[in-house]
Amino acid sequence: MCCGNQPIYVCEKAVPKIIEPDDQQIADTSNCSANHDDDEAIASVLQAELGPQPLTIMKARQLLSLYTLSQNANVSAVDNNPALHPLWVRCDMSDPAGTTWFGAETVCVSNKVSGIKLYSVTCKDELKQEHKKRHHPSSMVIKGSARFSLFGSTVVENTIIESQSNVTVDFKWCHVESILETPPLSSTATLNIKVASGDMRSPMFEMYRELEFLLFQTLADGLRTGETEWIEPVESVSAVNLTKTTKLKSETETPIFNSLLERGDLDFVEQLWVRMRKSVTSYQDIGDCLKLVIEALRYGDIKPWIHRDSSSSLSKLILQSYHQQMDHVSLTGLTPVHMLLEMGLDKMRKDYINYLIGEELTTLNHLCYFLSTDVDLQEQVIRLRKLHHLLEIIVTCSAFLGLPYDRLFLLTQSCLQHYKTNPYDEEHEFKLQIKPALISHFYQKEHPAVWEVEVSSGHGPREVRTSLQLSDRPLVDHVIFETDYPNETVNADSEDPAFFSTMVSCSLVNFA
Repeated sequence: MCCGNQPIYVCEKAVPKIIEPDDQQIADTSNCSANHDDDEAIASVLQAELGPQPLTIMKARQLLSLYTLSQNANVSAVDNNPALHPLWVRCDMSDPAGTTWFGAETVCVSNKVSGIKLYSVTCKDELKQEHKKRHHPSSMVIKGSARFSLFGSTVVENTIIESQSNVTVDFKWCHVESILETPPLSSTATLNIKVASGDMRSPMFEMYRELEFLLFQTLADGLRTGETEWIEPVESVSAVNLTKTTKLKSETETPIFNSLLERGDLDFVEQLWVRMRKSVTSYQDIGDCLKLVIEALRYGDIKPWIHRDSSSSLSKLILQSYHQQMDHVSLTGLTPVHMLLEMGLDKMRKDYINYLIGEELTTLNHLCYFLSTDVDLQEQVIRLRKLHHLLEIIVTCSAFLGLPYDRLFLLTQSCLQHYKTNPYDEEHEFKLQIKPALISHFYQKEHPAVWEVEVSSGHGPREVRTSLQLSDRPLVDHVIFETDYPNETVNADSEDPAFFSTMVSCSLVNFA
């Protein structure tokens, strides 16, 4: 019922924070005889902070009366008072209607308060009758909306597998015929896309493991903090022996890396990166491998090919070796880690470019920000991580939802534009308009997570609305709902889910 980012007042019962006991108090308590009352007392003491608490219905009505009086210009004591922000009061459901919220909002005409709208949130469903009883309208507009979960947590053998990724779709339509009706194909539909990297179901998971080596446990964080946590090697062969193999087969070997983004044109440096990231377990390993390669280059034992646009330090040494004029490189301190990080950045950027350009989802001009090597290594790592997250989003919508090219193209542009100006954030929810027919097979036989119908009449500041919302989770967090059904339903296969019913009513009061 609140519009946009409008500030509001929320009133609830003040509850002091409970101080956690010290070790001596816990020790003393442990010597007491165990009984149910003691257990409850201990749990109460250990509880750090209570959630929001409601006021009684009587107290809530008193507050609304005071708010209304303060805004009535006909009361001489408060003449010319400025309009206050809307007030919402948490209620304890102690009245017959089971009221959970009361609300009040001023109605202004020519910057002067002329009346007030009073809201109540209850658990009744006689929607049209309630609206007619309050407002006696000559005509009403009835709108429906619903949210379905398309991708996220799943149920396997009666066990919920939680996922940080979540794709939902919001529908809006007019002319609602029945409660919980399926959104018609004429609805407007918006995808809400929130994808977390590292989901094992994703075709990008192997690529994530490669990024994980580059980002967290080893290279980038190691350079930044000076501390490194080495990952258990994938290969049983030592890093140095794998590097020797690379030296012998660099011209002919097919790529080892097997994933959605597999390329058939890995150059020498990229193949070296693949082997090293699967086998190195220490700084010494990195230094020994790079020393072996650099000596082979210096003495002309190998003349590997590399991509012309390679930018790593090792690639530059290889180019110099073609002319027998190699710079001296001191493989001491963090220099080997620095060089290996450059190799990984170079290789993974090409992987991402290959997919995005190959699928015609963007052009090189639009990727300049993400591919720039003019910034320091840590900033390059941040931008590579953004690019990976973008790929996770696109691949999720392509592989699991089967979205067509035009929607994937539009989503790619939206993600690119967002990440050029915003920090990395897996909690950000990307929006995408879509035709319901494209995903009808996902939702038409499923239960909605939220279903709402709204009846409205009047126009402008005098518009009043009454809405009913059914949801698989309670919409009120300051009261406990007693039900024989579970509070959550996640893509139930056959059983009808239990819905929590919430109705919001509005009354328009004009000041005389």
